[in-house]
Amino acid sequence: MLPVFVGALTLPLAASAHEVYVLDHATVLRDIAAQSPNPLTAYAGNEIDFFFWGAVSVATTLAVLFASLYRRVESRFDSLVYRLKRLAHPMVRVTCSVCLIASGYYGALFGPELPFEPLFGSLSFFLQLAFVAGGAMVLVGLFTRYIAALLLALYLFAAIEDGLYLLTYANYIGMFLLLLILGSGIWSLDWRYRFARLPHALSQLARRFDHIAFPVMRVFFGFGLIYASVYAKFLHSQLALDVVARYHLTDYFPFDPLFIVLGALIIEFLAGLFLVIGFEIRWTSLFLLFWLTLSLLYFGEAAWPHLILFGLGLAIFFHGYDRYSLEGIFLKKHKLEPVL
Repeated sequence: MLPVFVGALTLPLAASAHEVYVLDHATVLRDIAAQSPNPLTAYAGNEIDFFFWGAVSVATTLAVLFASLYRRVESRFDSLVYRLKRLAHPMVRVTCSVCLIASGYYGALFGPELPFEPLFGSLSFFLQLAFVAGGAMVLVGLFTRYIAALLLALYLFAAIEDGLYLLTYANYIGMFLLLLILGSGIWSLDWRYRFARLPHALSQLARRFDHIAFPVMRVFFGFGLIYASVYAKFLHSQLALDVVARYHLTDYFPFDPLFIVLGALIIEFLAGLFLVIGFEIRWTSLFLLFWLTLSLLYFGEAAWPHLILFGLGLAIFFHGYDRYSLEGIFLKKHKLEPVL
């Protein structure tokens, strides 16, 4: 029983792995073309384990919820929660900066499976330089809104070329939209020296959307997790099965490989759903950051494509709840908000 218990605790490791980063390109192409098994069929024969670990997960979720809603806990951490909110916008800007610089340095858009060369041809080297320069400008907060607008257009172009796969990087849409709405924010050259001031009409329009900037980013971040889980662990579950086999995950989780994929699918899907609806936002962010770190260490994945997950995960943790989150609507008490 102990190996099973330990294995279940390490199951999120499989959910954290990005299959196209840990498998070679030929294997990825083969698995996408192959007829993948349906992970939902793994429920048959594993009903007891499914309901047992489901009950454990529900109990843990409720324990975190009630603990973070406890009045004394909320009051104790109230000042820290509101200090952290101030850091959320700068964290998004810094995340965008390092992601752009990394993309330029490695010559790939968002991840190593999207190299510049097939997308941009002879303009690839110019785009690499532009990404590095744009990242440096965003880092110091210079013309951030204009760069975000250009990046949204670039994302749209890449989506036209590569199709729905780009939705696995929907978190980039949320990040670009937030920076387009809020601009550089505090601790920036735009803020300090009034660079890149918008015309009055556009400035007024941007202010009208201030309140939805973080909810939009949170929803796109969560949707990206949901789509990635469905893409690699349901539609093309053979990708996840090959990861299970290659990294001997059955040594830690002694069940049928397809049942492991089912568990990873549910975990990643629910994490994304929690963020989309705004439920246990900070707890979910910490959960993702913890398992993402272990995933990088265990699978030896390239670190740079995960920078956006770390950065936006921290930004979401810093910002916490908003008026459009589930707990922000129903469980916020006056000026106090749930801690986790």
